[in-house]
Amino acid sequence: MSELTAGQEASLSQVLELAEDCDREVAISVLSSVDWDVQRAADMIFGGSGGGSSSAPLLPRPSAPIETFDIDDSEQGGRPAAGQQQGAPFSMLIVRPLLSVLSFPIHLLSSLLRFMFGVLRIPFPALRFSGLNFYSPLRPRPPSRQGGPDRWLRELEEETGAVSIARLKAPKGVSSSAAGPSSSAAASSSHLTSRGNAAAGLNGITVEEGRKLLPDFTLSTYEEVLRTVQRDSKIACVILVSEEHDDAAEFKRHVAYLMSTLTDLSFVRALHNNDIVVWGGDVRDKEAWGAAEKLQATTYPFVAFLALQPRRNIGSRSSSTSSPPSLTVLSRHQGPPTPSTSGPTSAHTLVTHIETQVLPRVSSYLNRLKSIQRERELERQLREDQDRAFASAAQRDKERIQAKMAEAQRAAEAQRLLELERAREVERQQAEAERLRREEELRMDWRRWTRRHFSSTAEASGKGAGLRFAIRLPNGERVIHQFSLKDDDLTNLYAFVDSKLIPSEYPASEDPLYPPSSPSSSAKQTLQSHILQTQSTASYWGFVIATSFPRVEVPWKESTPLSSVQHLKGGGQLVVELISSRTNSPRPSLSSTASSSANGSGSGEDSDDGYETED
Repeated sequence: MSELTAGQEASLSQVLELAEDCDREVAISVLSSVDWDVQRAADMIFGGSGGGSSSAPLLPRPSAPIETFDIDDSEQGGRPAAGQQQGAPFSMLIVRPLLSVLSFPIHLLSSLLRFMFGVLRIPFPALRFSGLNFYSPLRPRPPSRQGGPDRWLRELEEETGAVSIARLKAPKGVSSSAAGPSSSAAASSSHLTSRGNAAAGLNGITVEEGRKLLPDFTLSTYEEVLRTVQRDSKIACVILVSEEHDDAAEFKRHVAYLMSTLTDLSFVRALHNNDIVVWGGDVRDKEAWGAAEKLQATTYPFVAFLALQPRRNIGSRSSSTSSPPSLTVLSRHQGPPTPSTSGPTSAHTLVTHIETQVLPRVSSYLNRLKSIQRERELERQLREDQDRAFASAAQRDKERIQAKMAEAQRAAEAQRLLELERAREVERQQAEAERLRREEELRMDWRRWTRRHFSSTAEASGKGAGLRFAIRLPNGERVIHQFSLKDDDLTNLYAFVDSKLIPSEYPASEDPLYPPSSPSSSAKQTLQSHILQTQSTASYWGFVIATSFPRVEVPWKESTPLSSVQHLKGGGQLVVELISSRTNSPRPSLSSTASSSANGSGSGEDSDDGYETED
């Protein structure tokens, strides 16, 4: 490191003198993480434990801004001290060593068989005795410390002064309790070595000059990380640490070295650029302790790489194409990260392992899985689009069919109403025809009754002196009849004419003796009472009688003698006109004709009607 200043060289020399077995590069990383503060670097390496080297003179601590963090101290007082383990039962302290001695040959044989089967690339069957762990050290019960990956990441950022890439990718407006102090601490350390050019190798991440980075830790549960890796066909990197160690000072030294590994830019860049899902935690936390149990971690720091791999059938070297892939632990790395070039968990070892073993082993298979997944996603999207288009077309067809059905229903309803109206009209016409038929039958009964009674009366009255009329019927027939001056009136005249209009199919011998209604004292009174009960006299008779010349209508009036009618005195010719065959032209009334005759305006010769008039 030729770029170190004289003060940095002096600090490095003091740290190397204090920690004789410390690697130079690791010491530089530790010093750079604490702003080249020798006291803080010694605290990180030795953990504040007593020792011969801890009393060595140290340089005065340089003035550096101290950032204030929000510390979750809810568990203070309830957490056991470092290195303290929960006591095991006395019986287990006696039995477990005996079981460990007895199971050791079985474990040795299982390890040899597993190694031989692994060399031959033959899956080793899961035997019940291979899971015996009596010889392993007694482990404490699951820890009760509250917290998880988020808390551990905040503590990690506070200890290293670095910031996780996840904080840098957080959207605007989202704050983090760990990202703020870390960013300010990194910005204040302007005398640190510039890492801007190296940080430029992170895909899609812009890093300020001098800021230290941590991997993009996933803040979720271990099971969620496994599901994410299986769903997205990615590689997972699980990092586990523990402060509960038998040799606290030695282990804290390893933890300090691991901090330099986690902040090593080459390691962070290898994880980020290869899209490796990173998850970590302290085994004091329940979630990390469960992950350690599943990964069978016994030594810390612990780093494991996991990815999907094809299943292998027992006795076959080829992978099964029909069975789905399984999540496989690719490698385990446990132990101190020293020396920096060959330590099991050093940055150099892990980066080399990623580039030379992990990626070449799983990249092609994961890419194939991703390709298959993309094809399935495209097929699913295509099916969804087709289903959506089919549903839209079906909806349009349904709406069109419903519109046609509604139109057909409206047309059918209109047709039904029209037919109903026609049926009602037919019924009304039939009822009207039936009413007219009954009225005509009733009128015919009255007419025949009138013929029976008034014809005989007229014949009897015609033997004496009277008025003689020549009556022209509507059918052209001419009838001559003499009426009595004393007894006959307009009722007798109209009854005589009405009897002549009866069709020949009704013989006079069959005329009724009694009127259709209750008879009065005489036949004339009965007929007049019936006529007056109708709406109009003209509608009852159905015809009108008029003189031939001058033409004057003689309407029917009750109890009006013939001798009292001016134009009927002395007899004459009369014309019968049916009301239904008359035109709408106005006719002169009796009064107007009489006044015109008096003024001389109505005089004239009588037109010849083809009949002789008797005097």
